[in-house]
Amino acid sequence: MTQPTAPQHMVIRFAPSPTGRLHVGHGWSALLAMDMARGAGGAFRLRIEDIDGTRSRPEHVAGIIEDLHWLGVEWDGDIVFQSQRLDSYDAALARLRDIGLLYPCFCTRADIQASLTAPHGPEGPLYPRTCHGLDAAERARRIAAGEAHAWRIDMARAVEQVGAPGWTSLPFPVQDGRTESVKADPLAHGDVVLARKDAPASYHLSCTLDDAAMGVTHVLRGLDLRGATDIHRLLQALLGLPSPAYVHHPLLVGPDGRRLAKRDGSIALADLRAQGVAPDALAADLRAQRFPIGIRLARA
Repeated sequence: MTQPTAPQHMVIRFAPSPTGRLHVGHGWSALLAMDMARGAGGAFRLRIEDIDGTRSRPEHVAGIIEDLHWLGVEWDGDIVFQSQRLDSYDAALARLRDIGLLYPCFCTRADIQASLTAPHGPEGPLYPRTCHGLDAAERARRIAAGEAHAWRIDMARAVEQVGAPGWTSLPFPVQDGRTESVKADPLAHGDVVLARKDAPASYHLSCTLDDAAMGVTHVLRGLDLRGATDIHRLLQALLGLPSPAYVHHPLLVGPDGRRLAKRDGSIALADLRAQGVAPDALAADLRAQRFPIGIRLARA
């Protein structure tokens, strides 16, 4: 008699960057992830993505922890800090370089913006592959001279190796028995950066490696990152990593229709706390999709 397969222990994470205080959208996303994990009897983890050397601040780490505790968001186990995982990023980059999938890029943002012929992808103009054509000697000379460079993936060659692997999408809100198999389209994103000039790894690489190391089974994040899932699924296939199931929730937008962002001074949880807002009431409102005045869901 065939034994039934044991149910998968759900592991979900919330992974903010310490570049400012959390806003209402962050709080809503954290509550969604925690509730999803708790409802399935799984684990909810916290990861701090603190490898942006130009913007990450220790005081923002403390602020994130304070904000989450205030809102009633509690996590399991120790906090994972990306800054303590740099060796794993280096190892993955070395592996991808060894199989000929990475090349150094010396272009500045101004260089890329100046290219009027660059095609557009989901997030704007694609990199025109200017540095892809440099020969090995030129690349080595410029690296030896200390010229700042990023590392980009040769997307066409990577797709040749593993194809366009699929990934599992769950609806928002999650409903039992409803899943969608989505075919990844990494070519639409061009030769993305995997190691930045000012950071040891890009979001794409660090997020993919961290989710695997933490045993994450389900990723809940905003619709703005749905396209990034194509890239992450490709990296999982290249590096032999498991692929979580993905849930992409709608974004919160302000009165001007723009999504909430730290840089725009969106309503911060710390500001609401200073105004005397009760955290239990706020959490209940967010769960019921009752947002502060002027904030709404962008469902498109």
